[in-house]
Amino acid sequence: MLYLNSVTLLWPSLLWVFAGLPFLIGAYLWLCRGQKWSRHGYALLMLCGIGLVMFSLARPRAVLLLPGRLDTVMLALDTSGSMRATDVQPSRIEAAQAAVRTFIAEQPSQVKVGIVTVASTAAVAQAPTVNRDELYRAIETLPLQTGSALGSGILVALAQLLPGSGIEVEKILTEADRPPPKDTGKPLGEGRKGSNQVKLEPGSNKALAIVLISDGQSNMGPDVLKMAQLAADHGVRVYTVGVGTPEGIVLKAQGLSIRVKLDEVTLKKIAELTSADYYRATNASDLKKVYEALATTIRLEKHQSTEVTALFLALGALVLMLAGLLSLQRDGRVL
Repeated sequence: MLYLNSVTLLWPSLLWVFAGLPFLIGAYLWLCRGQKWSRHGYALLMLCGIGLVMFSLARPRAVLLLPGRLDTVMLALDTSGSMRATDVQPSRIEAAQAAVRTFIAEQPSQVKVGIVTVASTAAVAQAPTVNRDELYRAIETLPLQTGSALGSGILVALAQLLPGSGIEVEKILTEADRPPPKDTGKPLGEGRKGSNQVKLEPGSNKALAIVLISDGQSNMGPDVLKMAQLAADHGVRVYTVGVGTPEGIVLKAQGLSIRVKLDEVTLKKIAELTSADYYRATNASDLKKVYEALATTIRLEKHQSTEVTALFLALGALVLMLAGLLSLQRDGRVL
């Protein structure tokens, strides 16, 4: 896929050749005066081909979007009590479950998918697998619990993706429950003796990805943005999907009433830190479309700006050939 809005020119000065097009058009109209207008369709097609060939002389460059080498995706699904809210029908959690099924179905058969549930703690509901039936069963019944530890969800999902990375899950979770220690200057996940882990460019690990589905409200566990940074340091993208509405809805539990809103700020920041994308869905239909789009986006990889002169030249030649063949077939001559 080629991003047309990313097209730049190495030799823009050669666009002066387009000044010759009006003369070509004038000469053609003078030579074909009095002929039926139906024949001019072939000439228009040929003119497009000539224009593409002329444009290729300026040596265009563009960003290409090509299939990536995605191997494993971890879905971190918020199962906190706020997901009972019905501002997304029939409820946030039911709409999310339906959309997750769509996402799983859209993935190529060789891509492994795993599921982590996130409430007051995070737990692996299904280790990464290519067995779609196991995944569907894992999301059929997800009990909702109090608390929301999105940072734990990212951490556990990351550990599943990188089992040999030395990420100390239990240590990080334990430290999150203690009073904040003095700043040692060491990144999260490192032991007292440090780590040989080299920080990667955010989003550079195209084989792995995390998709966090949540209303964005996190009130337990390690800091969610620090865990997002940990994922970024390992090159893993964390795509976020916001389920709910900014105005939220009032939920009642144990005699208390609380308004649960969609926290887009946090979800956007997580995606931004990890060089991924944020998606928002305010109803079940939107959520399904989001996952259909995400299933495609997550498998594609942006490449650096590449010269596409040959592409425009080949396309122009193809259009010229097509116009000539059609004209020859109908009138026995090329224009």
